[in-house]
Amino acid sequence: MVTRKAAVDRLRAALERELSEATLIIVAQRVGTILHADRIVVLDEGRVVGIGTHEELMGTCETYREIVLSQATEEELS
Repeated sequence: MVTRKAAVDRLRAALERELSEATLIIVAQRVGTILHADRIVVLDEGRVVGIGTHEELMGTCETYREIVLSQATEEELS
């Protein structure tokens, strides 16, 4: 049986191969889905509150940081 993570990883790899020159917009609720995106746009009540990479937003966007921490497992936080 294929795990959800393995399936998502395979899908992400296939998209990178097939769409390497295209702009791809992903709407996501889970941070893990967009963690490696070139650019993440954070919305709060319909307003843009942050734009950047995961690393940039962790340092500059409180809303993004709160979302990440709410979704992180204990293992990821240690």
